[in-house]
Amino acid sequence: MINPKTLDSLVSKIAEGLPAGFGQVHEDLRNNLHAAVSAALARMELVSREEFDVQSAVLGRTREKLTALEAKVAELERSLDMDQRPENPKPKR
Repeated sequence: MINPKTLDSLVSKIAEGLPAGFGQVHEDLRNNLHAAVSAALARMELVSREEFDVQSAVLGRTREKLTALEAKVAELERSLDMDQRPENPKPKR
C-alpha cells in the first residue's frame, strides 16, 4: 500500500490548489479527499516497491531454472533420438 506520508502530501497539494475562500470547508474537504484517495488507491491493488522487487527476483530465478530445464530436456531428447537410431542401416533396394 502507499506510504501514509506520501498520501498526506498528495492530499495537501490538492487542498492547497483550492481557492482561498473555502476557509472552514478546507479541513473537511482535506479529510474527504484523504478518504477518497485512500479508497481509490486501495481498489487499485498496488504493491509496495519491496514486494515488487522480491517478486522480480523470484521471477528471475524461475526464468533461470526454466532455461536450465529446457536445455536438459533438449539434451535428453537428443540422447533419446541417438539411442533410437539403427546401428547399421540396411540399404534400400
